[in-house]
Amino acid sequence: MRVRTKICGMTRVEDALVAAQAGVDAIGLVFYAKSPRAVSVAQAQDIIAALPPFVSSVGLFVNASRAEVEAVLSQVPLDVLQFHGDEAPADCAGFARPYFRALRMQPGADIAGLAAQYSAAQGILLDAWVPGVHGGTGERFDWASIPHSLAKPLILAGGLNADNIRQAIEQVQPWAVDVSGGVEASPGIKDADKMRKFLYAVQMQNAQRCDGSE
Repeated sequence: MRVRTKICGMTRVEDALVAAQAGVDAIGLVFYAKSPRAVSVAQAQDIIAALPPFVSSVGLFVNASRAEVEAVLSQVPLDVLQFHGDEAPADCAGFARPYFRALRMQPGADIAGLAAQYSAAQGILLDAWVPGVHGGTGERFDWASIPHSLAKPLILAGGLNADNIRQAIEQVQPWAVDVSGGVEASPGIKDADKMRKFLYAVQMQNAQRCDGSE
């Protein structure tokens, strides 16, 4: 199985193009005003317009109202939605877009039970839990705490970078990996070299998995 890649928190066209040229599968655009990686509708439009074929755009929302999500979708041609707050299953559905749900690995939480509630989701993203912060912390959680069986494909996030991504893939066996702070020069400004190294590391891991050399 090939592990897919998403780089989240894009704010500049040039960063998205570097990621696309390096082989990323999807880029993430944050529509959450409190995030240092938040984008305006105009920024998002420019980034998506510049993307080459077969690179998906993912819009990230945190406890946004239905009207707020629909307002963005009326202006920005997003491919997929990511809900990263406290959204119930009904809050994520009905936008004529596939979605995945982000869950933070809070100690004691029944992650498998929570994931099972989102039957319409394409996947479940697991991220580190930091009180009061909805993702993008750069913190890594204990991968051994991930339930052995989730109801949906697993997207691994939280503290990933080029140095630990091989171990992450070997240990977790995710469907996809999602990185933001681990490939940045500063919040919202990506580092081209870090992005290339991260994506190359995933590609090399995928090649090894395909040829059975692991």
